[in-house]
Amino acid sequence: MTTTWVKSDRQKEREKLLKARARRSVSAATISTVVVVVLVVVGLRASPGWPVVQEKFFNWDALVASLPDVLRGFLLNVTIFLIAEPVILLLGLGVALLRGLRSPVFFPLRALAALYTDIFRGIPVLLLIFLIGFGVPALRLQGAPNDPVVLGTIALILSYTSFVAEVFRSGIDSIHPSQRSAARSLGLSHGQTMRYVVVPQAVRRVVPPLLNDFASLQKDTALVATLGPLEALRQAQIYAYDKFNYTSYVAAALLFVALTVPMARFTDHLAARAARQRGGAT
Repeated sequence: MTTTWVKSDRQKEREKLLKARARRSVSAATISTVVVVVLVVVGLRASPGWPVVQEKFFNWDALVASLPDVLRGFLLNVTIFLIAEPVILLLGLGVALLRGLRSPVFFPLRALAALYTDIFRGIPVLLLIFLIGFGVPALRLQGAPNDPVVLGTIALILSYTSFVAEVFRSGIDSIHPSQRSAARSLGLSHGQTMRYVVVPQAVRRVVPPLLNDFASLQKDTALVATLGPLEALRQAQIYAYDKFNYTSYVAAALLFVALTVPMARFTDHLAARAARQRGGAT
């Protein structure tokens, strides 16, 4: 004989109160958001310079005219991002693992990895793009790339690998030493312990900060425009200089926002889920 669980009157009343509270929260959030948006719009339209700003930055005809070229340039930004991201992940993990080597024999590799992260984390991304983009062609090395897109991508990879390596290293260091001890007691070597025990746990922990870094990487692809490629920012500049209208910059900004905001929300979702999992495990 099976028994069917039936909610008590107290449980039903509690659920009813929780639903009513959720509805009130949603209503309050919606009303406050509408009020703020209305106040901002009214304030902007009431400002003395709004007609000029509207004409120069929010001109619909200029938006329609510039959007195809800006969108075509934005595809180059996305291409640079898609090429750089997996390379940065692999190199960053490799540098983090090198910094984690403890044997005295590997001291030169550990020191080189630490020197790499210290140097490239300290150089601003734009300055590094200048150094790579103009310095490498000036060396006239046989077989060295001269394409500004390639050189800009290399500069982004060098810079962001140093940051991602530190993210991976923090994740690896966060794994309790008992995990390593247990793996070694089972007969696993150091490499097997890192591959099968430590790194998988560390990667799960650092996914949210990694996504934050890649959101920044997507925005910084616009810096490659300083070397001359016709990406979104350069296309917007060309239109602005030709028409003396800056709506093309707004179009480029909207494209970047359309890509980075979903990534940011996904990062928040993963962080909240990880917090819930840690709360359930304690």
